[in-house]
Amino acid sequence: MIRVMATGVFDIIHRGHLHFLKEAKSLGDELVVVVARDSTARKFGKEPIMDEETRLSIVRELKPVDRALLGLEGDIFQIVKDVRPDIVALGYDQHFDEEDIKRGCESVGVNASIVRLSRLPNDNKASSTNIRKRLLKSIEEVL
Repeated sequence: MIRVMATGVFDIIHRGHLHFLKEAKSLGDELVVVVARDSTARKFGKEPIMDEETRLSIVRELKPVDRALLGLEGDIFQIVKDVRPDIVALGYDQHFDEEDIKRGCESVGVNASIVRLSRLPNDNKASSTNIRKRLLKSIEEVL
């Protein structure tokens, strides 16, 4: 059985997330999704709208997802050690260096392939950041 691990904040679920998760699932037999903690999201400059437990419960309900869990605070590779994926799937817009991720996996005894996934074609709106900007603009126009 090939286990695939995907990670993300998953704050405002949209078509881009579904594309990412379907593509990740197609790489193996089991898709484990790690939902970032609120504190981790903030470290990467994102202030979640929904709390981590809400985001986790939503991700658990998505069809491609076999298992979802909250990330761990501190060493990001501890969760890799716990999940033991064969493949780590990275979104097209996740700012991780594939070689750094490969080395981090190896440092915890996990020999995983790192795969960078594609962007949803022809959909500039499939971005939590873009959705958030459009919502804020709409609110400002109303006020």
